[in-house]
Amino acid sequence: MKRKFLVVLFICLIINIVLISMVIIPAFKEKKELKKIKEAKVNIVLNNNLKVPFLSEVKVSDFISDINGVIIDDYEINTTEVGEQKVEFEYINDEDIKIPFSYNIDIVDDVAPVIWLGDSYSVYTDYDGDLLQDIVCADNYDDNPHCEILGEYDTTKVGKYNLVFKAVDASNNVTVHEFVLNVKERPKESGNGTSTNKPSYTYIEDVIKNYKNEKTKIGIDVSSWQGNIDFEAVKNAGIEFVFIRVGSSTGIEGDYFVDKTFIRNIEGFKKVGIPVGIYFYSYANSMDRAVQDAQWVLNQVKDYNIDLPIAYDWESWSFYNEFHQSFYSLTKSAKSFLDTIKDAGYTGALYSSKNYLERVWYDTGYPVWLAHYTDQTNYEGNFKYWQLCSNGQVPGIYGNVDINIMYE
Repeated sequence: MKRKFLVVLFICLIINIVLISMVIIPAFKEKKELKKIKEAKVNIVLNNNLKVPFLSEVKVSDFISDINGVIIDDYEINTTEVGEQKVEFEYINDEDIKIPFSYNIDIVDDVAPVIWLGDSYSVYTDYDGDLLQDIVCADNYDDNPHCEILGEYDTTKVGKYNLVFKAVDASNNVTVHEFVLNVKERPKESGNGTSTNKPSYTYIEDVIKNYKNEKTKIGIDVSSWQGNIDFEAVKNAGIEFVFIRVGSSTGIEGDYFVDKTFIRNIEGFKKVGIPVGIYFYSYANSMDRAVQDAQWVLNQVKDYNIDLPIAYDWESWSFYNEFHQSFYSLTKSAKSFLDTIKDAGYTGALYSSKNYLERVWYDTGYPVWLAHYTDQTNYEGNFKYWQLCSNGQVPGIYGNVDINIMYE
């Protein structure tokens, strides 16, 4: 009985020792450390201005004018959300004590909304649209800026109307634009309706002569618009890569459909040994829909070896207001598509024209496929592919085709 008592006593003693080492001693050390920090010398002087524009590239130290020590992690602050934000960090002071500290900054949107409108805008008397929908009124951050047209007008009556287009975003940035609305009678058709203008073409042999070198490859992009392609003839013409449209949807939140020549095109180009990339024409109006777009694309291409990127092609600018997306939200949707593509093991790219790359898109972090129909682009951003024309003539393809340059 005595032996059993001693065993129990010994076990209790061991438990107490363990509890002391696990709970009491760390708690004592923590209390001592807190006392040390509380008594430590803190000398941090913040800048007078703690406001920072939306999407600015700033670090913890950028708001500190003086500090008695060294910041442990001078990280880049996330400025993607407008409003007050708490910045927390630790630093080693001149007494060699690690001290936590925090301050608040105010992230502000100071960019006024954009109105894509010249000095005048013309409609015919049979116009049945909505000017507030047809004239792009958008913002860098606000998905739904308040847009209005000030002044009286009647689109059923011929005349010139002096109006003001006003846009206000959630941060009270204001854009005011004066313009003249011209309402005209639709002209009557005359003649046989045929054009006397001679069509202009860009011939593949000229593109090869002017742009082909050891650092470039010449390619095309195709869809059902190009009909049934003679793949051997295209290869023999000097085409070295191709982007193929996989499909699209029937508009915002519409049903998906596969391009009717997708399977024929991808199998035909693969058969003759031309490297293949993919593009999807998207109507995504949210990040969730863009992810859904990407998942649909991945399901269509899963049985094929894709050599080049899967490109996100969004270009519904003529009815942009219907999407209720700021330029930043639009970019986030594109990035969501491309991230989903990347996570599945493919590479991604953003397709867009020079105008919108400069005026709308933020950096997605993915290669750019630039559309700019000119002999020599002056786009200053980085790009991997350049679509230089839409009137290309390539043997094996009936009608026009886009011609592209790939830069190694």
